[in-house]
Amino acid sequence: QVQLVESGGGLVQAGGSLRLSCAVSGVILTINGMGWYRQAPGKQRELVATITSGGSTNYADSVKGRFTISRDNAKSTVYLQMNSLESEDTAVYYCNADVRRIGAVMANYWGRGTQVTVSS
Repeated sequence: QVQLVESGGGLVQAGGSLRLSCAVSGVILTINGMGWYRQAPGKQRELVATITSGGSTNYADSVKGRFTISRDNAKSTVYLQMNSLESEDTAVYYCNADVRRIGAVMANYWGRGTQVTVSS
């Protein structure tokens, strides 16, 4: 069984910072792409940032220059450093990863999400 567990969400004032973490656990052979998505109330889930196993990154235009995605392959963990937060960043943030378990094919997994609330 593979689990993705997010942490680091919370309430922050506009202009502040938060750092999200997502740890992947289980009997894992390899992790390919990892990423963060978010879903605000009444809106569809949207991509925030992704990172490949080699470290190449991709960001939504709305967060470029403010958010940084990184990963620690030794810890099977992906991070999202969020700076200069805006009220529009308020959402539930979900971790996503392509994981291959030992004895299984590559599959895509989601975390349960962590709430980020930015007060103006």
